[in-house]
Amino acid sequence: MVWWLVAPRNPLKPAADMAPFAERLALARAIAHHPRIRVSTLERDFATLYTVDTLDRLKRRFPRTRFVWLMGADILFELPRWHDWPGLFARVPIAVFDRGPYSCFHRALAGPAARRFRHRLVPAARAAELADMAPPAWTYIRDMRRHPASATALRTGLADRGGDPDRRGP
Repeated sequence: MVWWLVAPRNPLKPAADMAPFAERLALARAIAHHPRIRVSTLERDFATLYTVDTLDRLKRRFPRTRFVWLMGADILFELPRWHDWPGLFARVPIAVFDRGPYSCFHRALAGPAARRFRHRLVPAARAAELADMAPPAWTYIRDMRRHPASATALRTGLADRGGDPDRRGP
C-alpha cells in the first residue's frame, strides 16, 4: 500500500506559489488511479511541518507497519536543504524514483545525500526487500512508467488544466 501524503505546506516553498490544500488534495486523488494508493491528509492531521516529525508520528501510530519513504530523484539532490535530512535515512528505508526531465540520474547520485549514504545503496533489483531492511538503506529506481504531471503542477493546481510549468519550453 502506498500512502500519498499531501502536505499542508512546504517550508522550502513560498506559500503564495502553492494552490490551496483542498485543491492539491483533490488533484492528488484524481491522479492516484490505483487501488493500492491512498491519498492521505495525515500530515495535516498530525500538524507536522517536517518529514522526520511526520515519520515519527506514523511509526508511533502504526508500530507494526514497515514503512519505506518514496521520493523523486530531484528531492534526493535537494535533500540537504531539509530539516534533519540524515534523520530521514536513519528512520526508514528509502526508494528514490527517477524523475525523467525533472532530474538526472547522474546529478541525483552526485548530490550530498547520495554520496553520504552511498555505502547503503541497494540494487534496484532488491527494491522489494527494502521494507525488511534496517535503515539506512535506499535504492534508486530508473526503469518505470512515469506520470507526466510534476509536483510543481500539483502544488500550483495546474495539472487538471494540462499545464505543467516544469515541462514548458521557453
